[in-house]
Amino acid sequence: MAKRLTSVPTASADDPKVRRPKRTRPQRMEPLATLPLFFKLHGKCVVVAGGCEAAAWKVELLAAAGAHISIYSAEPCDELIEIAEAPPSGQVEIHRRPWDVSVFANAALAIGAIEDDAGGQAFACAAREAGVPFNVVDRPELCAFQFGSIVNRSPLVIGISTDGAAPVFGQSVRASIEALLPAGFAKWAAAAKAWRVDVQKLKLSFTGRRKFWERFTTIALAGPERAPAKSDFDELMALAMGEAVSPTTRGAVTLVGAGPGDPELLTLRALRALRSADVILYDDLVSADVLDFARREAKRMLVGKTGRKASCRQDDINGLMVGLAKQGKRVVRLKSGDPMIFGRAGEEIDALEAEGIDVDVVPGITAVQGAGADLKISLTHRDHAQRLQFVTGHARSGALPETINAEALADKRATTAVYMPLGTLGELVAKLMSAGADPQRPVCAVFNASRPGSVAVRGTLAGIVGAIHAGAHEGPCLLIIGEVTAARRGASTSGPAVEALIAG
Repeated sequence: MAKRLTSVPTASADDPKVRRPKRTRPQRMEPLATLPLFFKLHGKCVVVAGGCEAAAWKVELLAAAGAHISIYSAEPCDELIEIAEAPPSGQVEIHRRPWDVSVFANAALAIGAIEDDAGGQAFACAAREAGVPFNVVDRPELCAFQFGSIVNRSPLVIGISTDGAAPVFGQSVRASIEALLPAGFAKWAAAAKAWRVDVQKLKLSFTGRRKFWERFTTIALAGPERAPAKSDFDELMALAMGEAVSPTTRGAVTLVGAGPGDPELLTLRALRALRSADVILYDDLVSADVLDFARREAKRMLVGKTGRKASCRQDDINGLMVGLAKQGKRVVRLKSGDPMIFGRAGEEIDALEAEGIDVDVVPGITAVQGAGADLKISLTHRDHAQRLQFVTGHARSGALPETINAEALADKRATTAVYMPLGTLGELVAKLMSAGADPQRPVCAVFNASRPGSVAVRGTLAGIVGAIHAGAHEGPCLLIIGEVTAARRGASTSGPAVEALIAG
């Protein structure tokens, strides 16, 4: 019987300021213009009507997939004849006559490279009547299926479709993917296909198989240009066998920085962690777009902590991570920004290591970096700042930290980023001005940094509270204090929607 996710203590259930971690579901898939499918064509019959160069490219592609192709054309072009004489695979036969309805018998696919409208419609109708999937070249309205741009690292094959709307755009996307995938990946994909049978014979648990293939992926990514060796196979099998004979396999926890919100700011390590997780424990500030990169089978649990609202207790989160890891789960603790900056990561690492749980940390882009990029300001501009300092707007109690160094924050040669500033902003401003800070010092409050709808509220130290209250802003806020926020005040902004409220 499958184990259930570890429950959390119920002692705090009646406290209105405490909420329980809860299971959430991934977003449903958005509508697809077309469904990507992969046909097994080795040894299958394919009909091609037409003898032009457009037909030649389709024939070469189909032959590469191992199809037996029958071409019907009274005048085939020279390129078609050359492919028929030396196909990349499969068989190609040219019939120097027009097609008729008899050619569809036993056909797996039918391709029509036919220029006139009436001929294309007749071919599509005949193929439909025969129950054969058909494609009329360059006529999306006459196609039951479409060819996409292809990245060939066979047996790793990637298809790209624009639903016939912009083939050139699809080809550009293909070129970008080609640059990211070394040609040597084909050798590793072939090895994976050959080694899968041996892995299946071991009858490993789901976790064991995952461990094998994750390690395989790591080795392949580290040396994509070299061929897989027997030593690689032996290492992977030893790892798998070690998992198979260990009855006390423990899971692990990875603290992952989700960045300020834009999913394109995730690191590659963060993506790999999300795609290999069994369970994801995430905060309120993690955007839904980031969660879309997670493995769809992964369990998702919201364990959010929000300022001055109902929040999950840190002890409950720690206990949940420990319990899940002891069940053998691979847990991702997904935090907004960087987990090591005001993310209470230290408490979580201490709790996990005390229980002997393996912990890894994947850093992320923190909120002030996202805000600086939105505003197009250099946080350490050498004409305005010689220091960048991070502070939090509230302590454990929710009040402004008593130990905050107001003199350091008032230094006009520093840029200060205040995280979670709203609850104590008035008190913070008063403390800074009492420490000698210029009331007219430039400041900027950025809401939803790096996300759609990012808003920057500009002002002065004396007027920023009123400027913020003048608007109905929602979402995570970061306050930047310093001359750098005024350095580009007159510059155009093409990133976030910027609301300039110059107060004081």
